[in-house]
Amino acid sequence: MKSPWNMLLVTPLFLLPPLRTSASPASDDSPSTRNPNGHTCLACVAVVSVIEQLAQVHNSTVETSMERLCSYLPEKLFLKTTCYLVIEMFGPDIIKLLSTDMNADVVCHTLKFCKQDPGQPLCHLYPLPKEPWKFTLEKARQIVKKSPALKYSRSSADICSLPFLAKICQKIKLAIKNSVPFKDVDSDKYSVFPTLRGYHWRGRDCNDSNKMAYPGRRPDNWDVHEDSNCNGIWGVDPKDGIPYEKKFCEGSQPRGIILLGDSAGAHFHISPEWITASQMSLKSFINLPTALTNELNWPQISGATGFLDSISGIKENSIYLRLRKRNHCNHRDYQNISRNGASSQNLDRFIESLSRDPLLDHPAIIIYAMIGNDVCNGKADPVPEMTTPKKLYSSVMKTLKYLNSHLPNGSHVILYGLPNGTFLWDNLHNRYYPLGQLNKDVTYAHFYSFLNCLQVSPCHSWMSSNKTLRNLTSERAKQLSNTLKNIATSQKFTNFDLFYADFDFQEVTEEWQKRGGEPWQLIEPVDGFHPNEVALLLLADRLWKKVELHWPQVLGKENPFNPQIEQVFGDQGGH
Repeated sequence: MKSPWNMLLVTPLFLLPPLRTSASPASDDSPSTRNPNGHTCLACVAVVSVIEQLAQVHNSTVETSMERLCSYLPEKLFLKTTCYLVIEMFGPDIIKLLSTDMNADVVCHTLKFCKQDPGQPLCHLYPLPKEPWKFTLEKARQIVKKSPALKYSRSSADICSLPFLAKICQKIKLAIKNSVPFKDVDSDKYSVFPTLRGYHWRGRDCNDSNKMAYPGRRPDNWDVHEDSNCNGIWGVDPKDGIPYEKKFCEGSQPRGIILLGDSAGAHFHISPEWITASQMSLKSFINLPTALTNELNWPQISGATGFLDSISGIKENSIYLRLRKRNHCNHRDYQNISRNGASSQNLDRFIESLSRDPLLDHPAIIIYAMIGNDVCNGKADPVPEMTTPKKLYSSVMKTLKYLNSHLPNGSHVILYGLPNGTFLWDNLHNRYYPLGQLNKDVTYAHFYSFLNCLQVSPCHSWMSSNKTLRNLTSERAKQLSNTLKNIATSQKFTNFDLFYADFDFQEVTEEWQKRGGEPWQLIEPVDGFHPNEVALLLLADRLWKKVELHWPQVLGKENPFNPQIEQVFGDQGGH
């Protein structure tokens, strides 16, 4: 699923909109689906809202609340320093405007971060002022008409244009574009670095100076002398001279998990604490640098490839952790090949980042989960941009043929259907959005309308008050799911079996309600669109149980030597 704003929007959320980067996961989208001015406006309104609400929560001046906001930010990635620089530039104008009771919409239009093009509707998050808009805006402009800050350009300012950052930015952009690790000494597509497409996304490399040592490969000479597949099992048992890899893993049917997904599969998440003044503290932004260098994704706790303990408190585990528990020889064998903005139509741009050698590596389970962007976009008229069943069939067949030539024999591919996104409006539209909770003035209906007006919505067609449009989108999603199902039942490939699984969100919702939860608690609160960690883990649980019941051969058998592996190798080197 497409993220509702660009990769470093959280940076401008606290550094203000001019510092927008082009190293964005949305950079693969066609130009017609991007609106940099809309993202800039959205970021400005969020920033000014936070500043205003911090002053309200702490009963302080606007100047103090800006200082407070910057003080919360970590030093990493120049976040704190840049915040102070931007506040120095635009702070005086924000103070003047907020002190005269102008709201965030007025402030951002006055400072030219938002603009209303001729003949276009006025985009606003908050209720309009009682006085006519033109009068209010002119009044605000008079207050700051001599401001030197108005001379600065608001369009496409890029922190990467700074000379000392240009080279490193280019390398980062290339790594993100190609979905491969930024830091990878031996170029085997695995890394010892966590973010920037490192081991948060695919198993950690155990020898970054040896291209033939990486997770998922068949062991070299049973790993007598070194760990060639990074599963932490190597050496020889001194009692009988048998290599541990042979003793514990031979015949255990090792396999890895690979996700081909969008931002839902990558677990797109913006912490509510980052924009909720009443919850904000020094601890709120500890994970911000990690999130930014993971493109605002959290694959390390995702439903498919998560390997860290859940922060949601539920007992369910990711598909990867279940495979590892079933067979400890699967340790570290995961790949999250997901992108913000990915769909069936642009997967070919990054599918080559998948790492699997048909001769050297173990088989794999591939989950194809393009669950949103084939029907979702931010266009004013979203319907013409939707993928047709014919186009989906063509692109999926192309993907499957690629997989057949790159996967080891004995692999399995699961095509995942699309959801019914009417869930979003039905369960969220009348609830207060995080920026509207303090003063009870912004609902998700207002937020959705604002995104749609700016043409930056991740899914105009489902995040809309237009019931006909929402139902039409769900019907198209159903058609595409049926296309995937037909492919799975009619096509055969030499190197893998093919299956289809429905996106069981209704069942997940019912399960959550049985536990005392509410349906709206399954959606990311800040973007109002993506399934959150709880939903992703419950979906993983549903998929696992379906596979275990109907296609147990996909999972492989349980390894009876797991206790011995734990006894000899402990945590196998961790993740």
